[in-house]
Amino acid sequence: MTGRDAAGLPFREAIVDLDALAGNVRTLAARMAPAEIIAVVKADAYGHGAVAAARAALAGGATRLGVADLDEAHELREAGIDAPVLAWLHGPDPDFARAVHAGIELGISSRVQLDRAAEAAASVVADGVGASARVHLKIDTGLSRNGVPEAEWAEVVAVAAGLERDGLVDVVGIFSHFANTSREVDAAQVDAFERALADARAAGLAPRIRHIASTEQALRDPGARYDAVRIGIGMYGLTPFGDGTTSTELGLTPVMTLRARVAAVRRVEAGTGASYSHIWHAEHASTLALVPLGYADGVPRQASGNGADVLIAGRRRSVVGRIAMDQFIVDVGDDEVAVGDEVVLFGDPATGAPTADEWGAAAGTIGYEIVTRIGPRVPRRYVGGGAAAVDDVAEVRS
Repeated sequence: MTGRDAAGLPFREAIVDLDALAGNVRTLAARMAPAEIIAVVKADAYGHGAVAAARAALAGGATRLGVADLDEAHELREAGIDAPVLAWLHGPDPDFARAVHAGIELGISSRVQLDRAAEAAASVVADGVGASARVHLKIDTGLSRNGVPEAEWAEVVAVAAGLERDGLVDVVGIFSHFANTSREVDAAQVDAFERALADARAAGLAPRIRHIASTEQALRDPGARYDAVRIGIGMYGLTPFGDGTTSTELGLTPVMTLRARVAAVRRVEAGTGASYSHIWHAEHASTLALVPLGYADGVPRQASGNGADVLIAGRRRSVVGRIAMDQFIVDVGDDEVAVGDEVVLFGDPATGAPTADEWGAAAGTIGYEIVTRIGPRVPRRYVGGGAAAVDDVAEVRS
């Protein structure tokens, strides 16, 4: 099923602008220099397509890639991407040997993981490959998720130093993660990170890549940039700040445009209810346009009745009634709207479109979630530099 009509126009699609993505990386790299850019492409690059986004980020000046788990890292390797890739979230029995063989760098959050990385390296060496496990040791500085607790840190870095001397591990980096709570908490986390770095040096480690900041702290605090910064949401052209700062003010361009075509048009009289539960009734005679996207596609049901807008025929229009699994309704008043007209849910505000951040606000969440949750029923279409190299089967899910 192509999701296109007889004229070849898409029923629904997410357009991913690879030039915008590369440009965002260039903008951020210029601000962060001399720190390296680790482009975070976890969760299918926040819904944008991991392989295409990784290639565009590297073209824009990123030197490393970051993912959550090993499956995501192997996807990049299997696509022919040979840049350094760091994966930091592991289950209880990870296949570190395969990762070592593929040259994937391992985020290590415990003594157990460190021991298993060394065991994996030893097994790979036994197979004649002769590689050590490239690791980034993670210290928990206050987020209280993964990462080595501070009380166990001295033991872990001592063991890591011994394994490095034995040639089983290469401690490429040491990292942590901010909790994004307050300036005071951030400062306390930097202090904890500095203590961890001092302990590592005392144990004989000399990591080449120290990193703690994601987009938000990297923009806010130059002192938190260290040797590298992990750029996620900023790379996709969305703001990391919840204080009203827009992506435009940061010099960033949203990469994804979510759009569809009007599927039906209906004229209704005053008092007519629309969609499930009739949470909306027409105040006067009006025209309703049906949009073929719903929560099955990632459009948040929570945005129902909360001020979400779309762009139709050059004007922003209000979403009315309950957002359903496959569709929602837009009130266009007395304006002329026809079946097949373009509807833009979010995209670049320079075009007049709402942003993913605005949809996030309407749904009581953040722009990160809006772009990441766009489902597989919505094909991605890549435009800009490098789009022609995107594999039609693996990358354009139509």
